[in-house]
Amino acid sequence: MAGKYIRFFREIRIEDVPLVGGKNASLGEMYRELTPQGVQIPNGFAITGKAYHHLLDQAGAWPALHGALDGLDPDDVRDLARRGAQAREIVYSAPLPQDLQEEILEAYAQLRQEYGDSLSLAVRSSATAEDLPTASFAGQQDTYLNISGEAALLDACRRCFASLFTDRAIHYRIDQGFDHFKAALSIAIMKMVRSDLATSGVMFSLDTETGFRDAVFINASWGLGENVVQGTVNPDEYYVFKPAFKQGKKAVLRRVLGSKKIKMIYTEGDTRHGTRNVPTHREEQERFCLSDADIFVLADYAIKIEDHYSQKMGESRPMDMEWAKDGLDGSIYIVQARPETVASQKKGQILETYVLDARGERLGSGRAVGSKIASGPVRIISDVRHLGEFRPGEVLVADTTTPDWEPVMKHAAAVITNRGGRTCHAAIIARELGIPAVVGAETATEILHDGDAVTVSCAEGDLGIIYAGLLPFTVQHTDLAVLPRPRTQIMINLGNPEIAFQTANLPNDGIGLARMEFIISNAIKAHPMALLYPEKVKDPQERLALAKLTQGYAHAQDFFVERLSEGIGTLAAAFYPKPVVVRMSDFKSNEYAALLGGRYFEPDEDNPMLGFRGASRYAHPAYKEGFHLECLAMKRVRETMGLDNVIIMLPFVRRVQEADAVLAQMAAFGLQRGENGLKIYAMCEVPNNVLLIDDFAQRFDGFSIGSNDLTQLTLGVDRDSAMVAFDYDERDEGVKTMIRLAVEGCARNGIHSGLCGQAPSDYPEMAELLVHIGIQSMSLNPDTVLKTTLHVLELEKRGQP
Repeated sequence: MAGKYIRFFREIRIEDVPLVGGKNASLGEMYRELTPQGVQIPNGFAITGKAYHHLLDQAGAWPALHGALDGLDPDDVRDLARRGAQAREIVYSAPLPQDLQEEILEAYAQLRQEYGDSLSLAVRSSATAEDLPTASFAGQQDTYLNISGEAALLDACRRCFASLFTDRAIHYRIDQGFDHFKAALSIAIMKMVRSDLATSGVMFSLDTETGFRDAVFINASWGLGENVVQGTVNPDEYYVFKPAFKQGKKAVLRRVLGSKKIKMIYTEGDTRHGTRNVPTHREEQERFCLSDADIFVLADYAIKIEDHYSQKMGESRPMDMEWAKDGLDGSIYIVQARPETVASQKKGQILETYVLDARGERLGSGRAVGSKIASGPVRIISDVRHLGEFRPGEVLVADTTTPDWEPVMKHAAAVITNRGGRTCHAAIIARELGIPAVVGAETATEILHDGDAVTVSCAEGDLGIIYAGLLPFTVQHTDLAVLPRPRTQIMINLGNPEIAFQTANLPNDGIGLARMEFIISNAIKAHPMALLYPEKVKDPQERLALAKLTQGYAHAQDFFVERLSEGIGTLAAAFYPKPVVVRMSDFKSNEYAALLGGRYFEPDEDNPMLGFRGASRYAHPAYKEGFHLECLAMKRVRETMGLDNVIIMLPFVRRVQEADAVLAQMAAFGLQRGENGLKIYAMCEVPNNVLLIDDFAQRFDGFSIGSNDLTQLTLGVDRDSAMVAFDYDERDEGVKTMIRLAVEGCARNGIHSGLCGQAPSDYPEMAELLVHIGIQSMSLNPDTVLKTTLHVLELEKRGQP
């Protein structure tokens, strides 16, 4: 039916925003265009913005509204609250005209015919200026869930109309220059998805922190989705790499377990409150609430929705979507989609980098929002009634925030909340305002006190850290638009997947050294042989810890392979299609022993630096099965996840015969050099690698000079010994000769030459040497990339070949 004030979703297109608002226009567009492509949208109808004007015209409410709102000072929080309440009461008190009521109830009857008399509804506001590409009205008007019955529906509609004048909506319209009396409110009335019996959340077709465009980022929690949107729960997080997914390579790139301590469910027998929060069980908190199959359905939806709107708008259009899984039919539905309005709007080529110049006492941590640093005195706000106590420049600390807090958030130096994930209200607003936030800090309101001086750092990866004191920090600005690329490739040393998307924004030619040990230490924590043979671990506490780590996995080795492949996959995806050189594990035996259960599988060596390490382990009976797991992870990254930009590198290859044995073992494990474009490099860090480089070059596609070990072994200096540190110097003529011979040998044999280490950034003369001898790449720590790039450009400009 197309009545005077009603449009069913099948009758609505995205062009109908002026009539039905952004939410309804998008639901109608998707229902019409994407349902045939398999994207499931619950059916429903829109009450148009004309109905809102009809309501106020019939009630003669316009003069009273002007009286309530004219001359409002939006920064006077108390006055805003008083006038907002007055405006809402004016609208709510206006009776629904009879013709409008009849159309609403007739449309409701049609939905009941489709879904049955047990149908419950979601009644959601859709402002007519909402969800435009450069503005986000999300969460500013009200939503009512689990509505059933004619009287409850009509009351929910009146409440939605009144919510056009929530405090945050009034404030936002003034900030954006929208006229209160030209705005209107449409209402979406749609089938309620029974996610109270399953799970729900939000997702984006880019990474919200870095603007990385090639990922689908999903948040999920148990029950109805309002908790995720409002930030009252710390959700699970998942990433999917879009380019590989489009090629049929379906794999989860990365997953992070959230605490998910509460869930929203239906309330039975309460006509005024259709939902309530209840605590989740421990088992629900300790497992992910989405299966891989669910994640792939959502990724497919996200890609189709983004592609549709990008094609429709004639430009790339990253999307912000809400989804829900129905616990009755098992299907996943999209319940809202709008343009993402923060990360996708960033323009220009100025790289802004925040660097903390000193460390202080660490007070707490949570999920980092943004990559900035800020400091100031703490102000704890327990609820909305105390917002008037907040002063500009303070660090706002709260259990959680809601849209009512936005008028004061714009004056905060930073925001810290106990609860919430990276898509909660506090995180969304902090991104829009360009201020750092730490969400999900759990005990922030307990450990911090009013007036405490703190520094909030979101410049250290996914973890946002709260330090005591006003710590010094530096902001660096680099204009990438005018920075040319040097002939010598400048690559990055990186092992931490949490900062991969952010680090990829630096000017680079890929990752020259990805240390597998970082991922094993931080994401896996256990010795691979202990996972395979837990019965050999004698300590019952360690066995219990191993069992807890692998809980939910059919086999312990699946845990190792999945965690390792997802960590490496995140690094590879962030830099795709640039090369990412991953070094197989290079722990020393004492470092392996420090892993959970590791002491039962490692020898006790007097000098682990020269002992059972590197390639010597890989084909050895004591570790061959552990190396098999590493190879399975690498095979999964390249083949299942589709990240064929990964190059494998072997460390500490002492002898040619050892190289042959390890390469044969890798081939047996499914990693055959040259097959599916697989390249295998070796570290050049043993003098024998240089002396026999022509022989080694027949077996490898490239060498990366490890200047630390090569210096140690050339000079006979234990680099871990403070007593002989004075004799350790990469600039020694003997070391430089070894480097030159290695580079010349690579060139002679037509294979890649690189160096991974800090020598070229620490010592300008070493950079000059490397450029002069024609090395193909240098791989550096992220904090030295810009400085060294500029230096290399200058060297090349001065005529170095």
